[in-house]
Amino acid sequence: MATTLTKRFEARLDDATDELITKAAELTHMSKSAFVTSAARAEAEKIVARADITMLDSKTFDQLVSSLDVADESPELAKKLGQLPRIA
Repeated sequence: MATTLTKRFEARLDDATDELITKAAELTHMSKSAFVTSAARAEAEKIVARADITMLDSKTFDQLVSSLDVADESPELAKKLGQLPRIA
């Protein structure tokens, strides 16, 4: 089933950018609209995906992982644990 396209997007371009987009669209056998939409969507997907990923160098990653194995003091948590009902 084909997707119904209902949204419009307009942009103001200088001559050089318009010519570059036109040439790229022709080289990829796409309309300018399809080329711009495809390129914008691909870039948007990369940016959104990157927002969900935390990049760390290997040293920092190793320090983070090893810190998870070290228990630290948490009196507030111990107090809350003591207030939980005991299950027989």
